[in-house]
Amino acid sequence: QVQLVESGGGSVQAGGSLRLSCAASGLTFGSYVMGWFRQAPGKEREFVAVINRSGGVTYYADSVKGRFTISRDNAKSTVYLQMNSLKPEDTAVYYCAAKSGFYASIELKAYNYWGQGTQVTVSS
Repeated sequence: QVQLVESGGGSVQAGGSLRLSCAASGLTFGSYVMGWFRQAPGKEREFVAVINRSGGVTYYADSVKGRFTISRDNAKSTVYLQMNSLKPEDTAVYYCAAKSGFYASIELKAYNYWGQGTQVTVSS
């Protein structure tokens, strides 16, 4: 049974930082592309960042580029999202997701497995 468990969310003031973690089990972690997505209240879930299987290629949404960094540790079956210079508009539930296959994707429907999400709240 595949499980993706996010942690590290919380409340922070604007300009602050948080580091999200997503621990995976029940799958061959190194064979999966990993992505982070977020969903703000009343809005659709949106792409944030993606990392390829080896960790050598990353891609970000324009809204977080230069502030967020995605990384992975295949030995620990964990993907991270370092979030710096947080803004109130970053407030959302953040989800990690796993996608089989070689190619990275920003499309929600391409992902096979999802975590339960972790809340990030940024106050001004």
